[in-house]
Amino acid sequence: MKVKVIILGVAALLFTGSSWVQADELGVDVDITYVSKYLWRGIDRLDDKGAFQPSVNVDLFDSGFSMKMWASYATSSKGAGTVSTVNATEYRYIFAYDYTAFEGDSWATSIKPNFIYYDFIDEPDVAQDAEEVGVQFAWPSICPAGVVPSYYVGRIWPAKSNSNLRGEYSGWVHIFGLGYDLQLADVTPDVTDQVVSLSAAAVYNDGFAGSATATPDHDWSHLLFGASTAFDIGPGAFTPGLYYQLSMDDSVNSEDEFWTSLSYRLSF
Repeated sequence: MKVKVIILGVAALLFTGSSWVQADELGVDVDITYVSKYLWRGIDRLDDKGAFQPSVNVDLFDSGFSMKMWASYATSSKGAGTVSTVNATEYRYIFAYDYTAFEGDSWATSIKPNFIYYDFIDEPDVAQDAEEVGVQFAWPSICPAGVVPSYYVGRIWPAKSNSNLRGEYSGWVHIFGLGYDLQLADVTPDVTDQVVSLSAAAVYNDGFAGSATATPDHDWSHLLFGASTAFDIGPGAFTPGLYYQLSMDDSVNSEDEFWTSLSYRLSF
């Protein structure tokens, strides 16, 4: 509840008529995404069920600070799943700061610390809520071929000391990633400069988000591969994506996963 009050207070401050707040100084991205499966840190949260995941991100006056509200609403099951979608609606409140060190150098480093509050709004008294802090590093200029290496480290813990997140829930996650934007030849006379964003990541789960029945091993949990491309449609952009997860540790996920995403984004 305290987190919600803080977020509402900050939002009210931003969107009031205060003399120091000018609407044209805010960058706002509104995104609506459908995923055929909801995978989070390698974990299949809804057991092969899809989800609608809208979000609003606000860039605060070009300062590097941003805040984002993200939600996930489960769709119907594709089959006989073992995970119930009752009380599965999830909100996230994300606060981040984006900074570039050694700008202009080949060692230019993007540094983005963040705080995430996971809010399961249908659960009583923050019983399933969690908090995460982490930092993302990326090196966009280090490779002349255009490959961008990255590294994320984060720690999660229950938001309440007597929550229902039993077992070894608190822990770390390490994500080592590579990204590459592949420039395609002109698709049609009207569609030029089309870019396919390719990504790959190796994830080490160091006790991150366990439970009473599934304590994660301290081991490499999965490899993740993705490809997406954006098309300008009217005032926004439509982005389809394909993703594949090679699961390596049954304590996190016993199955390999393939899923798709469809996103529409408006920027103001």
